[in-house]
Amino acid sequence: MAPADFDVAVVGYGPTGLTAASLLGQLGHRVVVIERWATLYGLPRLTHIDGETARLLSFACDIDDALRDSSPIDSYVFYNAKGKPLIDVGKLPSPPMGFPAHISIHQPDIEEAIDRRVRTLPTVSVRQGTELTGLRQSGGSVELAVNSAAGADTLRARYVLGADGARSFVRSALSIERDDNGFNERWLNIDGERKRPLASSFEETKQYCDPARGHMFLPIGKNRQRFEFALLKHEETAEMEKPEAAWKLLRQYHGVGPDDIKIIRQVVYTFECRMAQSWRKGQTFLGGDAAHTMPPYMGQGACSGIRDAANIAWKLDLVLRGTATPDLLDSYELERRPHVANIMSSAVMLGKVANTHSRLIAFFRDLAFRFNLVPPPPPFPRLNAGVIQNERRDEAGKVVGSVPPQGQVRVGGMTSRLDAQVGYRFALIAQSNPVATLDSSRVGFLRDLGCRLFTLADDAGPGVERIVDVEGVYGAYLAEKHVVAMLTRPDTYVFGLAATDAELPRLVDDLRGKLAWRQNVVAA
Repeated sequence: MAPADFDVAVVGYGPTGLTAASLLGQLGHRVVVIERWATLYGLPRLTHIDGETARLLSFACDIDDALRDSSPIDSYVFYNAKGKPLIDVGKLPSPPMGFPAHISIHQPDIEEAIDRRVRTLPTVSVRQGTELTGLRQSGGSVELAVNSAAGADTLRARYVLGADGARSFVRSALSIERDDNGFNERWLNIDGERKRPLASSFEETKQYCDPARGHMFLPIGKNRQRFEFALLKHEETAEMEKPEAAWKLLRQYHGVGPDDIKIIRQVVYTFECRMAQSWRKGQTFLGGDAAHTMPPYMGQGACSGIRDAANIAWKLDLVLRGTATPDLLDSYELERRPHVANIMSSAVMLGKVANTHSRLIAFFRDLAFRFNLVPPPPPFPRLNAGVIQNERRDEAGKVVGSVPPQGQVRVGGMTSRLDAQVGYRFALIAQSNPVATLDSSRVGFLRDLGCRLFTLADDAGPGVERIVDVEGVYGAYLAEKHVVAMLTRPDTYVFGLAATDAELPRLVDDLRGKLAWRQNVVAA
């Protein structure tokens, strides 16, 4: 078969596809993006990201540019029909990430910022206005038939990431079905630009769990507002997408009219909760909404897609470079599926709280919350399998597969968040000089991997960079976990830890084994 034109074809140019294209392109791989729309969407759908997702986006774009019109979300409160608070999802515990725990964002800003980064990458070809019409896998590559205004064409890629949305052509071409978890609700979505200041309450995110009609509002960045209303069974979608329907609901529930906001988008959504039965077939993978859709109550739909991209990009990089075997790619679904399933379960639980239509059930729901009979949402999930040191059974093992905190550090005279120093790479952070404990083979492996070696000690030594822990985050974290070193992955997860300097060699060996590392290979 003819050699592949590209290393990776990314189908779809929303948050997942954008992130994947940027990360893979920055790693030097030949990437083609196939997107049927001629331009970026330009209107907000995604309105929230968490601090963890902001960290991942910081690898894909200029994060300050992406968040230029953002604002922190301090609370996300669910109220009953009488306006009494039930639960504040925004107050759930979260480690410091170097960003607010929850951020109200304007999606076009984020997509434009990533796109700007992608356009600077010489190995990435973005083909907007190009539709994928066929996909055939053969041997070690994938053949993609595409069509655009310039005519039909055939492209070949070694791997494909289908990030083409809930109605994914890639998923359909692979004959992959989805499991429906049974949550289907229609809501009217109204986005508006503020013409004048609104009441201060509109700066908060509020969900009203009224059995007569659930509704909610939240800010979108600094000068926009979203309102959402549950639709009743007799209400027709076409009628509810007319401007008069929006103004009627806005006046009735919030006292908002045309003098207050300009409606820029009005659409009826059907929330769903579905998971692809497989996220991979051969050389082709699914990510984002193509792999999973969920109700919006955790604000994690797009965040999960961005995690998908950040998870698979570094694994494809190692395989494409020939330093890891293709077996490494089996860990993508192994890690991501249960993580997403956990979040979906929490989103459905909150969705049931918000969408109770029975006044009797709502009455008992309110009583349960009032008397603290409802268990709190589970902790945010961590990875339990895959490329992590999950064999640990001590206290340190409880943080393996989690995302560690991020603080300000100074390295070589530059002070910034640690992620800005490390980049999208592995990092070993140790109390003492790790090279003093590791032999040349292990040090060589880490350097071939592109792993950054850091120490908190004053004397770094050759090949190791000294971190000045400006905010004391890392020294405190290692001390709290009773470890002397941690090894993190490019997507920021903790691979593993060493309780003593003597454990460092085993930590490095465990990573080499988990990566399906090829022996005697020097990375490019």
